[in-house]
Amino acid sequence: MAKTLFLGTGRRKSAVARVILSAGSGKLLVNKKTIEDYFGFETLRMMVKSPMVLTDTLGKYDVTVNVKGGGYTGQAGAIRHGIARALVKAEPELRGIIKKAGFLTRDARMKERKKYGLKAARRAPQFSKR
Repeated sequence: MAKTLFLGTGRRKSAVARVILSAGSGKLLVNKKTIEDYFGFETLRMMVKSPMVLTDTLGKYDVTVNVKGGGYTGQAGAIRHGIARALVKAEPELRGIIKKAGFLTRDARMKERKKYGLKAARRAPQFSKR
């Protein structure tokens, strides 16, 4: 009999995470590395695990993540979003708890585009009278 897999896609800034949740002992792999090897900062590891800690499902599922794009903070946010979405698919009764914590909301803040005539998004060239 095949293992039941729950898929969730998470996005943050320019990072995209594909999350696969399967019944298991709580292993967390990010791009085929353990979470400790992938994220150097404890705060980012806590951020990634937060949906599972909130719902007491930390040792219940194995999480496999494929993430690309963005920096490490954006990737951690994308993984958290993907895990939250996959958890709701796995256990629909957890939706209220996860939604109230704000983990299902896609953070829409993106880098502002550079405009012509400027040096950056809002940075103008230095002004000189002469």
